[in-house]
Amino acid sequence: MTDLPRSAKVIVVGGGIVGCSVAYHLAKRNIEVLLLERRQLTSGSTWHAAGLIGQLRTNANITRLLGYSVELYDKLEAETGFATGWKRNGGLRLACNADRWIEVKRQATTAHSFGLEMHLLGPKEAQALWPLMNVDDVVGAAFLPTDGQANPSDITQALAKGARLAGAKLIENVAVTNIVVEDGRVRALETDGGRIDCEKAVLCCGQWTPRLARRAGVSVPLAPIHHQYIVTERIEGVTADLPTLRDPDRLTYYKEEVGGLVMGGYEPNPIPWSGAHVPDDFAFRLLEDDWDHFEPIMELALGRIPALASAGVKQMINGLEGFTPDGNWMIGEAPEVRNLFVGAGFNAFGIASAGGAGMALAEWAADGEPPFDLWAVDIRRFGPNHQDPEWVRIRTLEAYARHYSIAWPAEEYRSGRPLRRSPLYDRLKERGACFGEKMGFERPNWFADLAAGEAAEDRYSFAKPGWFEAVGREHRACREAAALFDQTSFAKALLIGRDAEAALSWIAANNVAKPPGSVIYTQMLNRKGGIECDLTVTRLDRDRYYIVTGTGFATHDFDWIRRSIPQGMDATLIDVTSARAVLALMGPRARDILASCCAEDVSNAAFPFMTAREIRVAGAPVMAIRVTYVGELGWELHIPVEFAICVYDRLMAAGENFGLANAGYRAIESLRLEKAYRAWGADIGPDHSPLMAGLGWAAKLKSDQPFQGREALEQAARSPPPRRLVGFSVEDADVTLLGRETIYRNGERVGWLSSGGFGYSIGKPIGYGYVRHEAGATLEFVRAGDYELDVAGERVRAFVSLEPFIDPKGTRVRA
Repeated sequence: MTDLPRSAKVIVVGGGIVGCSVAYHLAKRNIEVLLLERRQLTSGSTWHAAGLIGQLRTNANITRLLGYSVELYDKLEAETGFATGWKRNGGLRLACNADRWIEVKRQATTAHSFGLEMHLLGPKEAQALWPLMNVDDVVGAAFLPTDGQANPSDITQALAKGARLAGAKLIENVAVTNIVVEDGRVRALETDGGRIDCEKAVLCCGQWTPRLARRAGVSVPLAPIHHQYIVTERIEGVTADLPTLRDPDRLTYYKEEVGGLVMGGYEPNPIPWSGAHVPDDFAFRLLEDDWDHFEPIMELALGRIPALASAGVKQMINGLEGFTPDGNWMIGEAPEVRNLFVGAGFNAFGIASAGGAGMALAEWAADGEPPFDLWAVDIRRFGPNHQDPEWVRIRTLEAYARHYSIAWPAEEYRSGRPLRRSPLYDRLKERGACFGEKMGFERPNWFADLAAGEAAEDRYSFAKPGWFEAVGREHRACREAAALFDQTSFAKALLIGRDAEAALSWIAANNVAKPPGSVIYTQMLNRKGGIECDLTVTRLDRDRYYIVTGTGFATHDFDWIRRSIPQGMDATLIDVTSARAVLALMGPRARDILASCCAEDVSNAAFPFMTAREIRVAGAPVMAIRVTYVGELGWELHIPVEFAICVYDRLMAAGENFGLANAGYRAIESLRLEKAYRAWGADIGPDHSPLMAGLGWAAKLKSDQPFQGREALEQAARSPPPRRLVGFSVEDADVTLLGRETIYRNGERVGWLSSGGFGYSIGKPIGYGYVRHEAGATLEFVRAGDYELDVAGERVRAFVSLEPFIDPKGTRVRA
């Protein structure tokens, strides 16, 4: 064994393409980096990867990372002298039915929004690029000329050589056996050759990552799944410049290799690894060929490429790949342990992602924060349900099986449900609730009218979905009378301690130093002034705050708060999500209903907007918080879980005379769009300052109080923001806005929609997006333009609004 150093600033564990990319990028920054590989470089899953490289994803920054991969691979061979097999031969994607063609056209719109070249082709045009294929059933195709393919092992070796040239040390045949954690931080790694101290560690061990991470108390949710493809002998007509081909309706993909084809697919009945974990010695190994399992894929492929019927098969590759429960990979600092980073679960996208993912992970490890918003792949998007390997396996199998399915708007997963349930689950189900799931929680999305024969089942569409009319009923009930929403899944925490006010004053951009009973809407900013959290804070006492954020942001937001508490301050964050149910009573008759259920005075004078009090409903202690995310008078009622059913029944009984209706999350979405309330992860995030998003009023810049991100925000305030969030409406009610539609101003592309939907009160489609201009998106610039939106390739006239479409002065919420 090579003599091991006793210490290194950063240790990367795993010598696959992602680990070598991380080492390469750290070394390029002149950071001391040591990479340890248990066997040999590429011996995990990298060596048997198919090597197709596509760039387009539904998220702009992930597309940006994949574009970076392509740029890196363009220059890597010249830089290192090591052949990579990389070529930009383009990528072709087929559509073989009307719904898939709509999806592909929307993907083309997204590509153009993100600045990618993508062409829509007819069947014969597609066949001209891929002469061997049968196009009898093809409706259309999309072609990305900058996509390509590579030899995974060669690219990895080139990255390794580049890392060594930049000063990194890479050592093979060294197994990491444990992670030493002290005071919540990684301090060293134990190996079969001794202990190595380090400041930071990055785990890029593929499907072995969960097992190693668990030794440090870190959860990495992924599951190893069998993935097969074949490599054929030479086929006449297969040329070196043949584009990669994806045929999702036939579940298959293809690329050229030495005059033959690589062909594989994503079957609807995937096979997971059967053991508790993948053996440590599973290096350069494959599973046994499973032709019975592959046969349905082969039959689908023969219908597309008839020449396969007479082609010889050189080899079947049946390897293990690490897949995740949502089909996205994960990178970032583990919330459980400081300075321990993870890059894993690449879902057979490792080769396409590795260049950009390695760059981003290296920047994150070096600087303590990602280079830009990476929420879509942030490991903190997972929660308690993802800590159970069995649940992860079940959900991951569904994610794999849906790899080539049409990605319907608002489509829900079905596996591993129900798991986390509100006390009201059965009550709501009896009343027609159609549930969705987030972070394992069952949440009512909409309610069917069971008496009228409606079924509580989702029917998906790229036009008006099956729930469109039902959501309209709930929306109008909230605007005109009252609606009751079960929002028990909200993430909830207490911040307690002698220094709670001082700590939160530093973390929050808004003023939280207010009297008990005050409710504060605030962002929490990073050092660049970007929005890391968007939530409400209720002051309960001198040393106690109650924090509420979105269901899916629990791990992320609570991690952000904990890591942002200044050292030495007495302030502790306690997750109390499971302790309280939440019912949101909203609408112009909400006060009448609540007043009939409690003895306390809930008039506007006694209980003003953005205040909180404890009241009693049906004998239950209820923390009533007067706040809204739907733009109506109302209260969030936070209730100990054991009282939730009694409170719900009392409110529903009292509401019969006032038009109270059950309502779900899809109505919340349409209501918040009309009111121009922002959604973190869509309209706002770490790349957006409050000034860009129209939320400058929620930052305490007029005070002299320091807070995290203040300097960056003050600097940004000196000039117009480079982009500004604005609302758009479309007159044609049949247009469907989903988000990512391209925004054109005076014929010039200036951005894309961050979110879209339908405003039932105004009877129009609504969207929000950032209008961009390099000289600054001034209000005058925004107002002066004529706007269009590209919706699936069609230009639609749009009208811009800088105010909410409903109640711009906020009189309804303060009634």
